Amino acid sequence: MVVLLIGGSSVLMNAMIDKFSKNGHRVYLLTGQREGHRSYRHVFEKYNFPYESGSIKDILESIKPDVTVFTGAFDTNFDWEQAGQEIVRYTAGLMNILSACNILRKGKFFYFSSQEVYGDAHMDNVKEEEELSPKGFRAMALAQGEDMCINYRRVQDVDTYILRFDYPYWVPEAGTTENNPCFAMCLEALKTGRISANARRVFSMIYLNDAVELAYKLMCAESPGHARYHISSGEEIGELELAEKIRQALGSGIEVVDNTVGLGSRLVLDNGRYKKEFGQKIFNHYDAGVKMVAAYMKRHSSSFLTEDDAGGGLAVKAWNNLRRIFRAVVPFLENLICFIPFFMMNNRAVGSRFFARLDFYLLYVLLFAVVYGQQQAIFSGLLAIMGFCFRQMYDRTGFEVLLDYNTYVWMAQLFIVGLIVGYLKDQLRYIRNESSARVRYLNGQLKDIKDINDSNVRMKHNFETQVVNHKDSLGKIYEISASLEQYGPEEVLFYAAQVLSRLMDCGDVAVYTVANGDYARLFSATSPEARKLGNSIKYTDMETLHGELKNRRVYINRDMEEKMPMMAGAVYSEEKMQLILMLWGIPWERMTLGEANRLTIIGALIQNAVLRANRYLEALKNRRYVEGTNVLDEEAFTHLVKAFSDARDKGLTEYVLLEILDEGEDYENVARSLGSAIRQTDYLGILKGGKLYVLLSNTSRENVDGIVERFRNTGYASRVEELI
Repeated sequence: MVVLLIGGSSVLMNAMIDKFSKNGHRVYLLTGQREGHRSYRHVFEKYNFPYESGSIKDILESIKPDVTVFTGAFDTNFDWEQAGQEIVRYTAGLMNILSACNILRKGKFFYFSSQEVYGDAHMDNVKEEEELSPKGFRAMALAQGEDMCINYRRVQDVDTYILRFDYPYWVPEAGTTENNPCFAMCLEALKTGRISANARRVFSMIYLNDAVELAYKLMCAESPGHARYHISSGEEIGELELAEKIRQALGSGIEVVDNTVGLGSRLVLDNGRYKKEFGQKIFNHYDAGVKMVAAYMKRHSSSFLTEDDAGGGLAVKAWNNLRRIFRAVVPFLENLICFIPFFMMNNRAVGSRFFARLDFYLLYVLLFAVVYGQQQAIFSGLLAIMGFCFRQMYDRTGFEVLLDYNTYVWMAQLFIVGLIVGYLKDQLRYIRNESSARVRYLNGQLKDIKDINDSNVRMKHNFETQVVNHKDSLGKIYEISASLEQYGPEEVLFYAAQVLSRLMDCGDVAVYTVANGDYARLFSATSPEARKLGNSIKYTDMETLHGELKNRRVYINRDMEEKMPMMAGAVYSEEKMQLILMLWGIPWERMTLGEANRLTIIGALIQNAVLRANRYLEALKNRRYVEGTNVLDEEAFTHLVKAFSDARDKGLTEYVLLEILDEGEDYENVARSLGSAIRQTDYLGILKGGKLYVLLSNTSRENVDGIVERFRNTGYASRVEELI
C-alpha cells in the first residue's frame, strides 16, 4: 500500500511513519514547508512544499497514494497562538489538498480532528453524529475542515474519512510543547512544584501507541462503514485523579491543589462505533502512560524549564540555581578568555608599520559592549586598562605611566565609547523584551476577549430564544391547551410528554406519576435516554432534586451528575405532588433561569389539562366502573387499552395485558384479592365479553414473569394477551 502522510515534524508523525514502514507499506511525506531540514529514515520520498502550492496536484499524480493522511489537529506547521491568521492558511491548504485528491480520484483520504470540535461540556459520551460546537479559532478551523471533507465526500464522491482523537498524549521530545492535559500538568509541576486541578472537569485520553494502532487498523480496512470515527480509549478520568497520578510519578516535592470551581465539565468521545466495526483493545492505560510521560519530563526537566521557574523538588531547584549561576558567570569567563588573544595582538601591533595605529583594546571593548551591553563593557574596559598599563611598563615605570595624561585620555576614550555602545545595546534589549512582553500580554488579552465573546454569543442566542418565546407566548399557550384538549382523558399524560418535548426543544423527556410519598412511577417518555432512571424511582433519596421540588423550584443539574436529569420540575395539586417532569437532553448553556421559568409555566399548563381530565373521569366514575369494585367496564377499559396502544406505537410507553383466569368468580372478589398484588399505576378491566384483564403500565415482556408469579400466589392464574 502506498501512503502519503501530510504534516510537520512531530512525535505523532514519527509514530505513523514507523507503523506503516514496519508493516511493509511505502511511505511518502509532504512536509508543508519550503525548507525541510529534518531527515526521516523510513520515508521513501519527502516533498518540501507548502500546502497552498500548485505542485500538490502533480505530487499526488506522481505518487498515486492508496491512503492520504492529513494530520490536521496535530500538524505542527500551524502556530495556533496566532489562530486568527492561521485559520485562513489552514482552510486554504486543506482545500488545495482535497481538490488535488478529487482530480486524482484514487485512494482514501483521512482527516485527523480532535475532541475540541465539541466544546467542553456533555452529559454523556459524545457520539459521532453529535452536532459540533467549537470554541475558539483552532476548534473552528478543525470543524470547518471536517465540513469540507464531508462536502467533498457528498458532492464530489471523494472517499474521505474523519478521525476524531480524544486527547492523545505521549512522551514529548525534549524542549517541545504539547497540547494535552498530561503534559500541561507535568510542566506545571516542574515549574511551580504544584498541580492545580478541578475535580469537576472530566475527560478521556489515549496513549499515542494505542491511537496509532487504532487509526492504522481503520486505514487498512477495505471499506469502512462510516465517514466519521472516534479514536478514544473510552476511559474517563477526572482532572484531580490525573493530578494525583502525576504527583506519585514525579515523587516528593509536588503538591496537588484542589481548585474545584464552577459547573461540571465532561467531554468523553464515544468509541462504540469503532468497537463494533473493528474491535478495540487498549494496551497503555493511565497508570503506565502517565508514569512514562512524567518520568521522561523529570529526567529532561532542564529542556522544559526556564531560569525563572521555581522548579519541583529539591534536586530540580538546586539544578535550576546552578544553571542560573552558570549563565551569569559564563560572560565573565568568556570575557577573560577573549582578553588573552587581544592582549597578544596588541603587543604584536606595537611598533608594527601597518597595525601600530590600530587599537585592539578598543575593538575588544566594543565587541563585548555590542554582544552583552554595559556590564561587560565595563569589565572588558578594566581588563583592557590593566593590559595597557602592563604593556607600558615594559619601557617605563608604573609611576611614569600614571603621570602620563595620554593614559587618562585613552582610558576616557575607551570607557566613553564602550559605555555608549553598551547603553544602546541594553536599550535595544529592553525595548525588545518590552515588546515581547506586551505582545504576550495582548495575546492573552485577545484570548480572554475571544472566550468572553463566545460566552456573550451563547447568552445572546439564549436571550434571542427567550425573546422569540416571549413574543410567541400566547401562541405557545394556545398550542399547549389545544394539543392536550384534543386527546381523551386517558391520553392526556402520554401526550403531555410529547408537548413538553416540543415546547422545551428537548428530545428526551419523561413524565413520572407520584405513587405515594416516596416513590414515583414512569408514565410516559419520549426516548430510551429519558427512561434511564427506570420504571420506578425513590425520588426522596435524590436529596438535591427532592429538596428543590419540595420547595416548588425547578431542579437544575449544575454539577453535571451523570445519573440525574439536566432539569426537572414538579406538578402539584392541592399541596400534593402529582407529577415529576424530567428533561435529559438540554445542553448546559440552556440551563438558565429563563428555561427554568419556561418549564414552570408549561408544567402549570399541563397541570390544568391533567386536572380537567381527572375531574372528568371522577364525574364519570359511576358509569366507568363495575358497581362496588375498581374494575373498569368493557367500554372504559377498551378506550384505556387503545390509548396505551397508540402511545406505545409512538414510543411514549410500553405495557403488558394479562388475562385473569378467574373461573367464573365475581369481579368484586377478584378485585379484592388482586388489590395487594397490583401497583397503583396498573388497571383492572373487562374485555372480550366479560373476561377480566390487568393492564400493567410501563412493563415489558421480559419482566412480566415476576408479576404472573405474584398473581399465582394470590390464587389466580394469568396469561399474557397479545398486545392490541
